Amino acid sequence: MGKSKSIIGFVGGIVVALLVWGLPLEGLSPEGKKCLALSLLTVVWWAMSVAHPGYVSLFLLGSYVIFDVAPGSVVFKLWTTPLVYLVVGGYLIASAVRDSGLGKRIAYLYILRFIRSYNSIVVGAYVLGFLLSFLIPHPWPRSFLIMSVMAMIIRSANIPLKDAANIGLAVFAGSAPTSSILLTGDSIINVVTVGMSGTNVSWLGWLWYMGVPGIIASALTLSLQLLLYKPSSDFRLDKAEIATQLANMGSLTPIEKRCLIWVGLAILAWVTDSVHHVHPGWVALFAAIAMSMPRIGAVLTPASWNDVPIATLFFLTAALAIGQVGDHAGMNQWLASVLLPATAPSNPFLFAGFVSVIAVAMHMGLGSVMAVMGIAIPTLIKFGATSGLPPLVPALLVYTAISIHYILPFHHMNILVGLGEKQGMYTDRQVIRLGVPLTAVVFITTMLVQIPWWKIIGLL
Repeated sequence: MGKSKSIIGFVGGIVVALLVWGLPLEGLSPEGKKCLALSLLTVVWWAMSVAHPGYVSLFLLGSYVIFDVAPGSVVFKLWTTPLVYLVVGGYLIASAVRDSGLGKRIAYLYILRFIRSYNSIVVGAYVLGFLLSFLIPHPWPRSFLIMSVMAMIIRSANIPLKDAANIGLAVFAGSAPTSSILLTGDSIINVVTVGMSGTNVSWLGWLWYMGVPGIIASALTLSLQLLLYKPSSDFRLDKAEIATQLANMGSLTPIEKRCLIWVGLAILAWVTDSVHHVHPGWVALFAAIAMSMPRIGAVLTPASWNDVPIATLFFLTAALAIGQVGDHAGMNQWLASVLLPATAPSNPFLFAGFVSVIAVAMHMGLGSVMAVMGIAIPTLIKFGATSGLPPLVPALLVYTAISIHYILPFHHMNILVGLGEKQGMYTDRQVIRLGVPLTAVVFITTMLVQIPWWKIIGLL
């Protein structure tokens, strides 16, 4: 089935591109038409998993240049900004926190202090996800680290498989909304959103705009999970094994101390970036560099570079390039004029609902957060501008709608990476059970939380 899907997607993407290329699209420049054809082909290939996203991304980037859609300075613009170095630094910092043992120590301490019941484990998965987002700027390594500790709890308490699967789901499902609270909560899609908005957003600025909506979305998702999944048996946790594991780690090692110092300094610099005006990307990069130096660092090693996925960086470049090249070639303006009403709703609540419907519908069909962002954000920014809305508003609305939305595991990589008995122990069925009512959380967050909050703080 997987091979057939990829072949169908491969042929389908080419057919879509040829149709667009040959259609007489009035008002669209030749460069815009080529941009649309190549972008749609790539989105189909991404959605249908025709090849690894890195290869597909390289195809799109190279095609933009070869077919004279835009110059390389526009196509590869991401690499001239500090955003890409926030991603690189984020992966290196995550590697340092994991390999030093600091992340696991924090998780052990939290469990010994706060875990007393089954529900507290589920709550703890969300809380740990948020707390560790200060130290590990990517949700996947955070989730796998937390899951390794949760697996010990499941073993120690002899928790039934059904309940264990819910704990695993809490770890990975909780990473979706909690990652939206901090700019460094997800150093990929959060960074892409800022880049696509064309707005300079500081670390504190993101927290100011998204902190309250992210916390409320996390609380709503957690409440929904606690409501839907009740424990099937009594829970008794013997904390002796956790305490033993923590004791075996001994006191803070020199490597942990150096890691804690440099990450702490990075967090301090992120929080104060509106004062010193050093972009969080440069802060993350130099924190990683410091942790590789002898004596003062010695946390990161040459092998740590293996944790920086070059394919993901080109994936990000391609996702951002769709919007940047589309704007350069006139595709974004044309799509907004053809597919959307002449003007955006002046009522921000209606606008938020409209954007959420479009984003969720596209996400259901394409299944790729990045693919939806690449098309929806630039187009809806142009649409929102007709009513005088700042570009950050539609960008964050699209981001929120699809970053916390999923029904099937493939709709969100945070969920997909934890699927299966060897990962989070949950199945497609459990994801669907949570994902269907979670759609309501999307609209509550965008319409009833973000819009009022942004009115209060002056974004609207």
